[in-house]
Amino acid sequence: MTQFDKSKLPSRHVSVGPERAPHRSYYYAMGMTEEDIAKPFVGVVSCWNEAAPCNIALMRQAQSAKAGVKAGSGTPREFCTITVTDGIAMGHEGMKSSLISREVIADSVELTMRGHCYDAMIGLAGCDKSLPGLMMAMLRLNVPSVFMYGGSIMPGEFKGRDVTVLDVFEAVGQHAAGKMPDEDLHELECVACPSAGACGGQFTANTMACVSEAIGLALPNSAGAPAPYESRDAYAEASGRAVMNLIANNIRPRDIVTRKSMENAATVVAATGGSTNGALHLPAMAHEAGIDFDLMEVAEIFKKTPYIADLKPGGQYVAKDMYEAGGVPMLLKTLLEGGYLHGDCLTVTGKTLAENLEEITFNPDQKVIYPVTNPITPTGGVVGLKGSLAPDGAIVKVAGMEVLQFEGKARCFDCEEDAFAAVEKEDYQAGEVIVIRYEGPKGGPGMREMLSTTSAIYGQGNGDKVALITDGRFSGATRGFCIGHVGPEAAEGGPIALIEDGDTIRIDAEAGTIDLMVEADVLATRKAAWQPRETDFASGTLWKYAQGVGPAHKGAVTHPGGAKEKKQYADI
Repeated sequence: MTQFDKSKLPSRHVSVGPERAPHRSYYYAMGMTEEDIAKPFVGVVSCWNEAAPCNIALMRQAQSAKAGVKAGSGTPREFCTITVTDGIAMGHEGMKSSLISREVIADSVELTMRGHCYDAMIGLAGCDKSLPGLMMAMLRLNVPSVFMYGGSIMPGEFKGRDVTVLDVFEAVGQHAAGKMPDEDLHELECVACPSAGACGGQFTANTMACVSEAIGLALPNSAGAPAPYESRDAYAEASGRAVMNLIANNIRPRDIVTRKSMENAATVVAATGGSTNGALHLPAMAHEAGIDFDLMEVAEIFKKTPYIADLKPGGQYVAKDMYEAGGVPMLLKTLLEGGYLHGDCLTVTGKTLAENLEEITFNPDQKVIYPVTNPITPTGGVVGLKGSLAPDGAIVKVAGMEVLQFEGKARCFDCEEDAFAAVEKEDYQAGEVIVIRYEGPKGGPGMREMLSTTSAIYGQGNGDKVALITDGRFSGATRGFCIGHVGPEAAEGGPIALIEDGDTIRIDAEAGTIDLMVEADVLATRKAAWQPRETDFASGTLWKYAQGVGPAHKGAVTHPGGAKEKKQYADI
């Protein structure tokens, strides 16, 4: 049994010496023994709740993680943090809470870890913002940490085909257009989500789950199995053992997450046709570690990465299929052999990424992951854009798209509700560029996702007939010519605030450009007349977030980050 010296661990402040007798009395009250108190304290945090299936299996997996900590001579201390589940928050004011929840998750974990002086951390996450939120907390605290994804949902079955919640969102548009009867919509909503787990396509949760392995914070193959699979419990137990090994060897998250491993993470987002939200979360994670890695730097990686995983929404398959085909390790090995990854990056196994993948071979008898020599497309499934409409950048998912250029007249809306109402009535024209603004981090506030609107357009059969741009976000489930993160945002007086109905907008996802075809002197006149808009949120969390949040291209972060750090929690 490994013996740990607490003299340099944070938990010594709450467990060692006669002056800590009052603190120890609390531990005895919870049934802990002297032996338990003498061991390192490991915070086991999950985002368990009953809000959605994404999170419902996390408490079960946390018990296995605790067993692994105990087996590795540590003392686990379980706690939960919040989540806001996008599928339920989508399409209404609740979505303003989504991105903010990422910061609240990171902040609440930091406070719990600091307040109780825990020595290490295991984080179990299910829904979209909880994955980057927990990894941000790990990087901020920099104590030995292991991340574990709670797993994806099983695919549903409707009329003989696999379906996801995206099909239900798009069915709303079909129903509104008279193309789906009430009984079919009801049947679909009843079968689309048949189990615990996060959305099954390569939406934000599965994208960031792949990132957790690529960046080295999660055990190999831990992201793959669906949530109901009991094999997940074995990975959770192994994660508990792994974190104790990290304590013993003083391996910390910032030893693992470097500029090179951030590039590996971006590569995996592009290779899987992952969520555009990856380009929001990776800069935020880098920020916690004191690494400058903004949207356009992420996009540079996207530009040179082949798209090789045929996953929904742009492709055919779901996370379960990729797991059965060979999982994230096979994807990583393929990219590594093709020269697209840095193999020398350290991981939570204590080995490098390349060492973790030594025994992995490519399975030719599957259809999900393509070899890099024969990619679905030669460049990534996610593309960065820049131009006169987005001087700070913007982003679009091109996976599954055939036409990468679009030019049309602007149709402007100052909030998502107005845009959705117009779409629901089919009050728009083929060839238009629908602009939804004042939905950025400050302007929303909260940078909402627009899945309800984009899905309705697709459900009406018009997904390839219009483009949509916003200073807000799109769901990882969004498909089509949908450009998000346009910066500077409208609330800051960016060019998107100056667009008028009928202006020509030109988008070229191949060249990486997005331009407003309006003369500079005309824009200057509009800018002089522009006035900032006030929101209805004059108090509370949303107000507080709007006061301090930074721009989307830098991750929409709310504090100075690791580069400004004077004192590190891990060394208290």
